[in-house]
Amino acid sequence: MTPRVDAWMRQANSDWAVAELTAQQGFHSQACYHYGQAAEKALKALLISLGSLPPYSHALDRLVDSVEAGGVDVSPIRTVRLKALSRMNTETRTPSDSEAPADRFDAEDSAQARTAASQLMAFASTMTSKQTRYRYD
Repeated sequence: MTPRVDAWMRQANSDWAVAELTAQQGFHSQACYHYGQAAEKALKALLISLGSLPPYSHALDRLVDSVEAGGVDVSPIRTVRLKALSRMNTETRTPSDSEAPADRFDAEDSAQARTAASQLMAFASTMTSKQTRYRYD
């Protein structure tokens, strides 16, 4: 693993840790956001490991398509709820009409975000390093 790829994975791991802490404290909108960020950074690390410049995008389905275009079999992660996790990137940060994200997202949402992010991060970690250095379960 190159230092740049490792840096992206370390940052993904840091976002994961923040998500875990905020979920445990009941801040579910923030947890959803950070789980999404962790997954995004892990996928971008994978793209960098393939020699690609990651697109400037928060859309996880687009990142997965880019990984596939780089020659990686992404079938193990095609069932992950990518669009739902991607939407959380914006919907968890700013109010919609009179409703704050803190009021819209609950423990079920953060649990679903955690599940999706863990699958993406484990896949990216396996593909970038072929070792179990990072564990997301």
